Amino acid sequence: MRIQLQSPLVLAFLLGNSPLVSGFASPKTFSRDLPSLASTTDNDSDISLNPTVAAVKVSKTVEIFSLVKQMQAEGETVTSLCVGEPDFLPPKAVLDAAVAAVQAGDTRYTAVTGTADLRNAIAADLKRRKGLEYNPQTEIIVGNGAKQCVYQGVLAVCGTGDAVIVPAPYWPSYPEMVALAGAETVVVETTAESGYLVTPDTLRATLDEHPNTKLIILCNPSNPTGGVYGKEKLEALAAVLRDYPKVAVLADEIYERLVYEGDCPSFASIEGMFSRTMTVNGFSKAYAMTGMRLGYVAAPQKLAKAVTTIQSQLTSCAGSISQAAGVAALTQVSDEELDRNVEIMREKRDFVLAELEKMEGVSVAMPPNGAFYALPNVSGYFGGDDTQLCLELLKSKKLALVPGSSFGAPGTVRLSYATSMEELGIAMTKLREFLEEQS
Repeated sequence: MRIQLQSPLVLAFLLGNSPLVSGFASPKTFSRDLPSLASTTDNDSDISLNPTVAAVKVSKTVEIFSLVKQMQAEGETVTSLCVGEPDFLPPKAVLDAAVAAVQAGDTRYTAVTGTADLRNAIAADLKRRKGLEYNPQTEIIVGNGAKQCVYQGVLAVCGTGDAVIVPAPYWPSYPEMVALAGAETVVVETTAESGYLVTPDTLRATLDEHPNTKLIILCNPSNPTGGVYGKEKLEALAAVLRDYPKVAVLADEIYERLVYEGDCPSFASIEGMFSRTMTVNGFSKAYAMTGMRLGYVAAPQKLAKAVTTIQSQLTSCAGSISQAAGVAALTQVSDEELDRNVEIMREKRDFVLAELEKMEGVSVAMPPNGAFYALPNVSGYFGGDDTQLCLELLKSKKLALVPGSSFGAPGTVRLSYATSMEELGIAMTKLREFLEEQS
């Protein structure tokens, strides 16, 4: 098969009227005085921004999380279920490795693609658990978090005039990354009946309708639904893609170690899909290394070289301390330790689902089978305006959730249950009381 590469187009830094809530809340909808930066409110400036920026939205999750942090800094007690961040520390072996790297003075630049130790560890892990064989010297690139790796994967193959298929509900950054690349997002709707997973028939119809499609982004398990594509479903999608040899696949598998029932194979392991697939993974979710900003993309050499070229001009290498911690994560943390964390997440999921079931006018069409999010339908409140619901909830109950409309799922809210049971109990009480007050 032949995948055409696209030269890097744009790296945009987004500036808004407020560093916290630009485009999310106005004084009319949320009565809170927010700080402003002189550099972003100078209407007399003659400096113009890249037109591409105008098409890009700031992440709602980041906006709300930033607002929550400001409120907490001002002494307010806010319960937040808006960010996908485990509440437990990274494994001890990871922390010890980071400390040892600091003490050893391991603070220099590494190769753009990452240290040999980490790339070798990633290759060994993918072979052991996924049956995938990558050359660690030429087919693995370590980046500053999986998010950077996703963006670079999009830039590597997509440009002006290209289309990218994104199944909905979706992670809000996908369409914005596509916009930054100058390409067009084609949102494919899914249903609760299909488990919020794209079906082969829908995929084929979309590819036929959009012959300029260069890439499909497949998040497995899904953020925000927790839906999981098992082997049978992946094989059905692969059967369709075999008829479209010029379409690449970006498999975002950052949550693949957080699955409650069944397994979650890598898309690259499906027959005939290796040569077109960029597999993105990282250390934030399974190992709770969110602040260490460490991810990777594994891809055939042609695609990997393009991603490397882009990264070499953007950020160079990931942090050396984080990479040392990543080696420990893959070589010293046992499967059993990670499995225990999955069981803890399962308990939290079950608690949240049971509490949501008790709330009038709230439903979860498909219980999550992976990741650590729930996406309840709350369309019976505020006329289905999920953004207004989240604003009022934050204002009156100091509970932060994310509007589902930003995930392509209007009338829902996304909540993360990757926090303590105590915090979840407080959050569920606040939500129930708030909804009862609206009845």
